[in-house]
Amino acid sequence: MKLVILDRDGTINHDSDAYIKSPEEWRPIEGSLEAIARLTQADYRIVVATNQSGIARGLFDTTTLIAIHDTMQRALAQVGGHVDAFFFCPHAADSACECRKPKPGMLLEIARRFNVSLDDVYMVGDAHRDLEAAAAAGAKPVLVLTGKGKKTQKEGKLPPGTMVFPDLAAFAAHLAP
Repeated sequence: MKLVILDRDGTINHDSDAYIKSPEEWRPIEGSLEAIARLTQADYRIVVATNQSGIARGLFDTTTLIAIHDTMQRALAQVGGHVDAFFFCPHAADSACECRKPKPGMLLEIARRFNVSLDDVYMVGDAHRDLEAAAAAGAKPVLVLTGKGKKTQKEGKLPPGTMVFPDLAAFAAHLAP
């Protein structure tokens, strides 16, 4: 099975310091939906792995998060794309959970549920925590320069072997030419 794991905020959709708290606030980054469609049509399974501490902060609930993801799925369907599963950490940044990136728990759970080794799985994100989670789980880290990506690249200290692309569309074009 060909699998790609994607961070959500800053990778697929525009991020916000005030959090994405409703389907109306969710706005895709230009070309990201078409990139997912390209990967879907190249027989990749797509999984989103996202930290959503807004739930722990009481900014929105799980029902609202599901509605945001439903909005994304409908937008993807219009361009021929699909996300196979959404995994999220609802905990606050200071929690001791194992699922919050940069810890590898969420990615390891994806590997378990999809019955795959992460050795050949790309984890695409815009922040150090995405890349660190990928490296810790044994996946291939990919940095996109959308969202916090340019700042992440400038700060350096990327895990060894991290691939860098301007955006999700460029990554998809590389993976599925």
